[in-house]
Amino acid sequence: MVPDAINDPFSPLGLPRRAKLLLLGSPDLSSGWLDRARSLKIEHVSSALLGREISRPDTVGDEATCLARLRRWFFARKPDAGFALTGFPATLLQAKVFDEWLEVRGESLDAVHAAPGSPGFLVEYYGRLGLLAGPLP
Repeated sequence: MVPDAINDPFSPLGLPRRAKLLLLGSPDLSSGWLDRARSLKIEHVSSALLGREISRPDTVGDEATCLARLRRWFFARKPDAGFALTGFPATLLQAKVFDEWLEVRGESLDAVHAAPGSPGFLVEYYGRLGLLAGPLP
């Protein structure tokens, strides 16, 4: 029998299967990481796929619309389903709202990865929470 650690690309990071990950900034997902994540039952969710890009909303209404779209996705998924979320949160408000959603469902993030050029305030926020991990495997 092959140990799980050999089949699990997240094992060096100590992440479980069905991990809940945030990918800040614009990570390079072309390295095959996304395919490995899918094989471990980790759904890739991009804010851009759920609607308009949310990184810089023009008005408060735009941010509310984006939050509503992500909220529908978040509460419709199975609680034990893993995900790799890109493009969200893009603001400190979105990060705090997302934390509230996790708390309501009794869930927590396993790690937050920051790509080069990630917003410093989000890197600092998740660093203070002890969730900031190294680069993607």
